[in-house]
Amino acid sequence: MTTTKNGGRAVGAAAAAAEPARDAAAASNAVFNRTIVVVIIGSVMSVLDMTIVNVALRRLSEAFHAPLETIQWAASAYTLALAAVIPTAAWAMARIGAKRTYLTALVLFTLGSLLAAAAWDAGSLIAFRAVQGLGGGLLMPVGMTMVMRAADRERLGRAMALSGLPVIIGPVIGPTLGGWLVDTASWRWIFLVNLPMGVLALALAAKLLRPDAPRTDGGPAPRLDVPGLLMLSPGLAVLLFGLARGGETGGFSAAGVLGPTVAGAVLVAGFVRRALTAREPLLDLRLLRDRTFAAGIGTLALFTCGYFGSMLLAPMYWQQVHGMDAKTAGLLGAPVGLAVGTAMQFAARRVDRMSPRRLIPAGIALGALGMALSAFQVGVEDVAAWRVVGSAMVMGVGSGMVLMPTMTTASRGLPNDRMAAAGTALSINAQVWASVGTALISVLLGSAGADPAGFRLAYAAAAALLALALIPAALLPGRRP
Repeated sequence: MTTTKNGGRAVGAAAAAAEPARDAAAASNAVFNRTIVVVIIGSVMSVLDMTIVNVALRRLSEAFHAPLETIQWAASAYTLALAAVIPTAAWAMARIGAKRTYLTALVLFTLGSLLAAAAWDAGSLIAFRAVQGLGGGLLMPVGMTMVMRAADRERLGRAMALSGLPVIIGPVIGPTLGGWLVDTASWRWIFLVNLPMGVLALALAAKLLRPDAPRTDGGPAPRLDVPGLLMLSPGLAVLLFGLARGGETGGFSAAGVLGPTVAGAVLVAGFVRRALTAREPLLDLRLLRDRTFAAGIGTLALFTCGYFGSMLLAPMYWQQVHGMDAKTAGLLGAPVGLAVGTAMQFAARRVDRMSPRRLIPAGIALGALGMALSAFQVGVEDVAAWRVVGSAMVMGVGSGMVLMPTMTTASRGLPNDRMAAAGTALSINAQVWASVGTALISVLLGSAGADPAGFRLAYAAAAALLALALIPAALLPGRRP
């Protein structure tokens, strides 16, 4: 009888001890679910805006009676403002907290959308797009940081997969929605469509996001690294401007291209030197001493360079070689977006249970193969559209196996208080190398000629860049998480 009583007490004690753990797990899961809902809505708004505006540039040129080269600054202003503000994300989260920083980003983006819809000439549109860019530049790194902080390390891949859902929605819906709005309503609606989503995201963020302390370690809020900011933010903006101009003009020898590119590179190099020696740098580059994070950054740099650099090729190929209109060319890109997003959902979850060194290099190899197949197909005269799209979908599946799984792997082992710096570094890495890839592929295509032979060479170069990512990927962890 005594033994039975003692056994009953032990079982009861064990159950009582397990109850707080279950409550803590349930509370953690609720925080994660609320965070991911808010981040997905904000990301969808941002991705849709970029894809919608790109298909409306010609209509904006007609509406404002301005040259297309001037209206393209509406896209450039967004990108440059985005590049300038991203470096402040980690400091802002440490200073005022991630929730307040995210709310600020949503306000700036939504306000910029409203102002852009009310633009009266090309100059005002460009200025208001810069306001949008200030908000958009904070949405990605802050959202990524909140997701990484809220997720259990064992389920970080699943969390990153969910936060990657906008990658599916944007390329599929954006061009079609943008074309429909421009054709049936007005160019103003490509910006007004952001308002209901922005208001919804603001309301949900204010209600659902958990208030967070500016610092997780209880220490004083950091001072802004003003010298670092004055080097990195303008350095990134000027560098990206120079790369974009080089891609547009087909070379880097002109003073208006070479000057900004070199000046931006010098400023960024100066920031790197400062960041490795300053006590409280704007961005903690000591993260690169972590082998896994450094390998992830290197893998993403090369893969992003080839992947995003190749994105300009398909629309140009369909329009210049096959004479299709922009809307049809955009629709032919939708299956590739679906392939990327779908593969990402499976692979980002799979990396929670298998060796990154097996999954990610396999994706790189598949992506490079698909890009090489695309190079072969576009060089064939009168090739069937399904063959080109099919090759691109193979590349898309490989890309989905690489992008989010590599981000997950790079950040999984970092402590919570370094997640903000990691999210900011990953965002800057993506912006810089996407611009480098776009410039390189643009210059290569411009020098080779926008004919089947030129497109074949450009796709082959993109395939080589993807394949080079296998080198740093070999340093990723060989064990399961």
